[in-house]
Amino acid sequence: MAQLDWQASNEEVSREQWKSYGYSEDILPKSSAERDWGIFSYITVWMGAVHNIMSYMTVAGFFALGLSVPQVFWAVMLSAVIVSAGYVLNGYSASKYGIPFAMLLRDSFGVKGSVIPALCRGLIAGVVFFGATTVVGAQSLNVIFAKIIPGYMSWGAGFDLFGLDFPTMLSYMVLWVVTVLLFLGGMNILSVFSKYSSPVVYIFIIGAAIWAIWIAGGVGPIMDYVPAKPMENGLVFIACVSALVSNWAGPIVNISDLTQRAKTPRAAIFGLPFGMIVSYVLFAITCIGLIVGTEIAFGQPIFNIVDAIGKIENPFSVIVLILALNVGATGFVVFGNLLPAGLQMTALLPKWFTVKSAGIWTAVLGTLILPWKLVSSTTTLYLFYSFIGSMYGPIAGIMLSSYYMERKRKLDLSTIYVKPGDNGRYASGYNLVACVVMAISFILPMSGAFFTNVPLLATLNQFAFFSGLILSFVLYTLCYRLNKSN
Repeated sequence: MAQLDWQASNEEVSREQWKSYGYSEDILPKSSAERDWGIFSYITVWMGAVHNIMSYMTVAGFFALGLSVPQVFWAVMLSAVIVSAGYVLNGYSASKYGIPFAMLLRDSFGVKGSVIPALCRGLIAGVVFFGATTVVGAQSLNVIFAKIIPGYMSWGAGFDLFGLDFPTMLSYMVLWVVTVLLFLGGMNILSVFSKYSSPVVYIFIIGAAIWAIWIAGGVGPIMDYVPAKPMENGLVFIACVSALVSNWAGPIVNISDLTQRAKTPRAAIFGLPFGMIVSYVLFAITCIGLIVGTEIAFGQPIFNIVDAIGKIENPFSVIVLILALNVGATGFVVFGNLLPAGLQMTALLPKWFTVKSAGIWTAVLGTLILPWKLVSSTTTLYLFYSFIGSMYGPIAGIMLSSYYMERKRKLDLSTIYVKPGDNGRYASGYNLVACVVMAISFILPMSGAFFTNVPLLATLNQFAFFSGLILSFVLYTLCYRLNKSN
């Protein structure tokens, strides 16, 4: 007991000292009292969010690329295992030290160098993911409003705002406001939202899968389904896994924003994989049931899961199902995008932003980039994933190499929470090795999207997240060891 009291006292002294340097409460290490998430909290945090419209659209693309039903199932499950491993490995340091992603970056990239990956994850990716997910959700709300309000889709006939029609614009505004209000409610409300919304999502999504299997004639026809153009190259399977992992790569990178609240490291280590893998089993079954079942029943492939649900004759069921999907999507946007963006911008520019104001600006910028252009087809969606994967993979790879290989799982917080003007561990404020490795590991995979006639680059781009992560991890580890031996 005396040891615990001494530790708590030292924690408070350090926190007060760092607070005097100008660090806000949001980015200080969590105190023992603030670390209140147990195993159950981590099991439920992504359970509802897994069932979001973007994820369903991604898996629908697997069938378009020629994967069979068993191949799609195993692609989804392999993605779940990889994402879970990423959560555990990259979230461990925060569960041990209680510090957020924005500050962990300082250890890997330097006090000033951390600005680059923080902007990539917090602002750029947060903006893009918020916009893309919200516009897909808005398109789904169109279906609800059309069933409730006769003639809704004919409102503002002929009106077009940079390619966005008037009804979708209204739906977008409604979902934008709801998402931002939920974010402004804070972590306590988000925790309650995640805890109680997940069961609701599951009940209705499973019901939709049962309906789809029924209209398809049972499980047999679905298992016997053969794509119009079966996959001929096994690399396509890996590319599909990479795309779905990229959908969840953002939370892999900044999972520390959640694991910093762990009561003990074991809570996150056991809770996150269990919740993700069990959720993905149900997600895989419902995905396959809905996508294949509706194609068999209606004779045409359906890329957008909302269109599949719209085939249900019962208006009440359609409304409830689409709302359930939007609950998952909203949780994903808030936890995985607005919160990280807010934390990163607060860490970078504490005099300009609070977590809440930065989150609002993220939502505004996410609209100004015209996100409806991003989700207009499978091609643009997968190009989006290759960009995100090429950016996230290198950040995660460098963080993992830095913490496990270079630091041997030990952090010196005094080199992270430094006085104004102090550059911490690196004299210039930049870990130049990390910055150069990140640039190389981003450019190589991403260039494959433009130089498709270069086989190596095209292959790296197909597996963008994996390529960036492996390249950065290997390069950073080699540089560290070579530098250590000299």
